[in-house]
Amino acid sequence: MSRTHGKQLVKKFALDPAKLDELMGQALGATAQEAVEAAMAKTVGDLSPNAIVKGRVLRVLEDGTVFIDVGYKSEGRIPLEEFDDPTAVVPGMEFECLVEAIDDEDGYIELSKRRADRIRGWERVIETHKEGDVVEGAIVKKTKGGLLVDIGVLVFLPASQIDIRRASDVTDWIGQKIRARIIKIDEERMNIVISRRKLVEEEREKLKQSLLSEIEEGQIRKGIVKNIADFGVFVDLGGLDGLLHITDMSWGRINHPSEMLAINNEVEVKILKIDRERERIALGMKQKTQSPWEKIEEKYPIGSRHQGDVVNLMSYGAFVKLEDGVEGLVHISEMSWTKRVNHPSEVVNVGDRVEVVVLDIDKEKQEISLGMKQTELNPWNMVSDSYPPGTIIRGKVRNLTNYGAFIELQEGIDGLLHITDMSWTKKITHPSEVVKKGDEVECVVLSVDQEKKRIALGLKQLQADPWSQDIPARYHIGDSVPGTVTKITNFGVFVQLEEGLEGLLHVSELADHKVDNPEDVVKIGQRVEVRVIKIDPDERKIGLTLIQTHFETGEDEGGAPAAGGPAPREVESSPALGALASQLKDLGARVREKEQRQSGKDSDGGDS
Repeated sequence: MSRTHGKQLVKKFALDPAKLDELMGQALGATAQEAVEAAMAKTVGDLSPNAIVKGRVLRVLEDGTVFIDVGYKSEGRIPLEEFDDPTAVVPGMEFECLVEAIDDEDGYIELSKRRADRIRGWERVIETHKEGDVVEGAIVKKTKGGLLVDIGVLVFLPASQIDIRRASDVTDWIGQKIRARIIKIDEERMNIVISRRKLVEEEREKLKQSLLSEIEEGQIRKGIVKNIADFGVFVDLGGLDGLLHITDMSWGRINHPSEMLAINNEVEVKILKIDRERERIALGMKQKTQSPWEKIEEKYPIGSRHQGDVVNLMSYGAFVKLEDGVEGLVHISEMSWTKRVNHPSEVVNVGDRVEVVVLDIDKEKQEISLGMKQTELNPWNMVSDSYPPGTIIRGKVRNLTNYGAFIELQEGIDGLLHITDMSWTKKITHPSEVVKKGDEVECVVLSVDQEKKRIALGLKQLQADPWSQDIPARYHIGDSVPGTVTKITNFGVFVQLEEGLEGLLHVSELADHKVDNPEDVVKIGQRVEVRVIKIDPDERKIGLTLIQTHFETGEDEGGAPAAGGPAPREVESSPALGALASQLKDLGARVREKEQRQSGKDSDGGDS
């Protein structure tokens, strides 16, 4: 008796191994014992690893072990998990199994139903299929690099061979039944590789040739959305994909094709263009309906008012949708009569409902110019009536520029107060010398240009022009007058003779010799004595020459200038110039005397 069978008897009958040997020795003679052992060895010897045998279920334990009778003295066992339907495994059930190991340490034969099924399935597939054949099966699981498909045995479907376009997630295919072509059989390794893509390409080629033979421009056909890109949608027409560009999807505005379509949607499209040589087809959806621009002039005549929705803002204006496919531009210059609009967001926002007026239509370019301000009364039409020249107004200084100040007369209506209209006598270099932003000022309206939308204002015009009579009457050529240095330039010095009245002391009149820098002679705020050498009422200018300067440090006795200061120009130091000055002074006195006599004559009504 073999050691294996001895173990089975010990386990089956709970015998002590030593007792078993004793009993067998007593029961059998040496010759009989040898014969039994030889017979049992012969029986078990017929089993060999990797052999497929028939088995019958004896019992199923709670731990998931299935004991199998394979017609031999030793029982076999298989894990319950190897059965496709564990609930169907009951005593008496018969099936084929593979011998994996004969003599294990527990005295059982290890069997495998799964490996036996695979071998039998492989044999059936090899007998009935060859490379190039078409097979059908269900995708059961994902594996490295692809999927496993059950066609009777598990075969490998690479991810690149699933479809024409590589799948983003191959797990979406699990559970689906497919048809595919066998592209490789490895009998030694029991491995089969299949390709669904190859079969699809072959089928699509037939469909493509059929499609190209019958398709024509202008046809309406149905297709399936296969791919979506930023620029459009690819539609499978049955063997060939056509491109539905985003601009041909709708007459209206869309930002992305996914707003209208999704993958696997069935769509109805119009064939716009066919390139049979390059196998390209251009499709359209909006072309199935009439363009809204066909009768645009009738629907939106120039000057007509309409309601629309703001759909987009650009730096130069706002786009307003009048209907699907019809959008017009409201330029920033057409948003307000009075307000200076720097960006359309200052007036409108996307989604706003606005009223507009049609200003112009370009049907060929499919462009409509719209206006918002035209829906309101133009306030500039009333400016001439509201602010006639000569009107005195009060307004707030809204802004300052180098050339003047803008005064707000009413909301959106500004007038310009130019620096030349700020003072009759004072030279203004910047408006901030007279007014500040936010100041309330009183001005007079000088002129109104309704076409150019300009109003000129004046500040000095609120007072009489002193140059008309007052200044020429009080200042004469040759007069010696005091003054204060207010400004120094490279061409000369401005001297304030009285409040609001300045004269120019040219650089050539500062000293007997050439002066390169006027500040070498005088300083701002310094008191000087000057003589009038020119009066020009038309240009409102007084020309001066320097007699002497008064230094803040005082003068030495005898009237000498303080030490360290430049020598002032003394008119009396030159005899010829002194004589001329005396003559000019006498001439001035005679002129004043004559004016006084004339004044007395006018008051008496006759000669004096």
